Amino acid sequence: MPEQAAYAIAVVCEADADRRTACALCDRVLCENVDWIDEESIELFRGYHGEHRQDSCLKWTRMKAMAKERHVVAHGFSRGEPRAPDAAMAEQALKLLATLDPPPDAVILVRDADKLSRRREGFEQARDAQLWRFPVVIGVADTKRECWILAGFEPRDDAEIALLERERKELGFDPRSEAEQLTASEDGAKRDAKRVLNALTGGDQEREEACMKEPPLAVLKQRGAATGLMDYLDEIEARLAPLFGHVARR
Repeated sequence: MPEQAAYAIAVVCEADADRRTACALCDRVLCENVDWIDEESIELFRGYHGEHRQDSCLKWTRMKAMAKERHVVAHGFSRGEPRAPDAAMAEQALKLLATLDPPPDAVILVRDADKLSRRREGFEQARDAQLWRFPVVIGVADTKRECWILAGFEPRDDAEIALLERERKELGFDPRSEAEQLTASEDGAKRDAKRVLNALTGGDQEREEACMKEPPLAVLKQRGAATGLMDYLDEIEARLAPLFGHVARR
């Protein structure tokens, strides 16, 4: 195991639940792609933070206030053409983080798509706006981060098998592999991703975490191909793991 200081990874997200999901999945990828990192040692090699190192994340609402206070401006046009939704906002976040002393070693931008089909494109435009001093990982969940967790749900007993079968019949599809169809914005609606996840896990945070930690990454990628989960996992592997010395496992 090489000697190195822990890398500081800034996480910009909407809520603590989004941070937990994004960071848990990030840890999974790092543990499986860096030979000297495992679940027991990973906290020695990385730390997640927000505006300050003691903060767990930087929420988008706080970022917007910071940008206004510090007069950080991002242009709404690229090469004379209007930019995609949230491109300017994402660029503001990156500009603010670049001014921290010290700056982060890497940045993760996380947000729900919320039916905005070009939100990921906007984040990519922000990442491409200039050469940043840190790698930038993008995670846009389509439509919500609950869709990512559903991808990892594996029934543990007869009761959970029955719960999954009930949701399959109610929805007309498997919510694990076709979560992109959970597009309802009304809380409690049949196709509300939050309702479906709660029905399967009972709102148990530890059960949700198991959905991200236990299934093989290949399963998460396959089921999450249409919800942005595969893209997020691939970005961590390609952009973040090399910071630690990427060694492909055999």
